[in-house]
Amino acid sequence: MDKLVIIPTYNEKENIEAIITAVMNLPLTFHVLVIDDGSPDGTANIVKNLMNDTYAGRVHLIERSGKLGLGTAYITGFKWAIEHKYDYIFEMDADFSHNPEDLLKLYDACANQGADVAIGSRYVSGVNVVNWPMGRVLMSYFASKYVRCVLGVDIHDTTAGFKCYKRQVLETIELDKIRFKGYAFQIEMKYTAYKCGFTIKEVPIIFINRVLGTSKMSGGIFSEALLGVIKLKIGSWTRKYPQKNA
Repeated sequence: MDKLVIIPTYNEKENIEAIITAVMNLPLTFHVLVIDDGSPDGTANIVKNLMNDTYAGRVHLIERSGKLGLGTAYITGFKWAIEHKYDYIFEMDADFSHNPEDLLKLYDACANQGADVAIGSRYVSGVNVVNWPMGRVLMSYFASKYVRCVLGVDIHDTTAGFKCYKRQVLETIELDKIRFKGYAFQIEMKYTAYKCGFTIKEVPIIFINRVLGTSKMSGGIFSEALLGVIKLKIGSWTRKYPQKNA
């Protein structure tokens, strides 16, 4: 098994079948793992129907009891991916803000261009977001600038959530030591991979705001990220990071 796309969900019935179908129809073979946090709208049941019928063997589901946080959803998925020996593991949203066709670009960056982590980047070549309110664009853009400055990493889109990891990255970075559950999780994963000596490459994408369903973002996640960056930096002064194997 080669490529696994992890999609966390909470109340995504409007999008989940369409996003899975889009991934299944790509010219390369991807598997999908949905991590559903007890969606009351029946998201998990839609996934089960696809698992048992149209995409048997390629679609998988882990159900959790309630909203336990984005970070813990991905950590659960990462551990499952390692256990099942996937070589390339992707993070992707369910709402089409991440274009499934861009999975091919992220995969190519890791498989053929020397990257250990490939980031679908909104800011590496200008500001590439569609249908976002200006306030949110500015908040996201300058948050990434702030993180880049404080942590000293050469990454333009530090808060991006559309990524591909080689399995070795997830096996190395001590997943149980990842502390943040919300927006800061995305920053912590990139920074930890960087500190462990992995090669990170940004791949330009266009981020499109969701059309269907309700956004799960709130102002609190930005404050968590801004404060979390300081904690990450201070913690890095004494932490010994495991290093990439040659």
